Amino acid sequence: MTVTDALLNPVLAADAARPLITFYDDATGERIELSGATFGNWVAKTANLLRDECDVEPGTTVAVLLPAHWQAAAALCAIWWCGAEAVADPAGADVALATEDTLDAAAGAGLVVGFSLDAFGRGLGDGLPSGAVDYATEVRLQGDHFDPLTPVPDDAPALAGVDVAGVVAGARRRAAELGLGPDDRVLSTAAWPVTSTGGLVDGFLAVLAAGASLVHVRHPAGDQERRAGTEKVTRVLDA
Repeated sequence: MTVTDALLNPVLAADAARPLITFYDDATGERIELSGATFGNWVAKTANLLRDECDVEPGTTVAVLLPAHWQAAAALCAIWWCGAEAVADPAGADVALATEDTLDAAAGAGLVVGFSLDAFGRGLGDGLPSGAVDYATEVRLQGDHFDPLTPVPDDAPALAGVDVAGVVAGARRRAAELGLGPDDRVLSTAAWPVTSTGGLVDGFLAVLAAGASLVHVRHPAGDQERRAGTEKVTRVLDA
């Protein structure tokens, strides 16, 4: 079972129509809300893109040079669904997922996938280096369902050297330590460094493990307390 199977599938089975991730970017004014079903479709599309266009499979290392963002969440779940490992360092990685700001850093990887993170789905276009894949352009062509070709063992590396079983156990442990449950709506502004502890686990994986709903704010500005009330937030996680 992959990290995605273990943490996302129970959420979808419980209530796929419920909001799973509500994403704000206060620098752009963006707000997008994704139900579990919609998020699951994005994960499937991204997994198909990574496997079929980028040869991501069990044993592949994928450097994630993306900010805390709903597309980063979909990309991480897609990486794990493919049985690959998410890492922080692009040097020597098979594939790197990068924004326009991190494309230079991603050059040490075998293949670069560029993310515009544009709210309207515009790609990077001429901003991409030669041979790179434009995520926004290519992902929309992929199927909404993903069927893994091979089983992924529990001891396969999944996140910065930690195996599948360890990542799942760590997420569930942090959910319990934070007191998160399926009725919670969690507000977080934390960054998501690609490590097995810290903001990525607390601000995303533990929320999934608890079956809770996430309200994530990038570039937070203004009255977050008012936003928490508007979004019916039950828990606020420190950045």
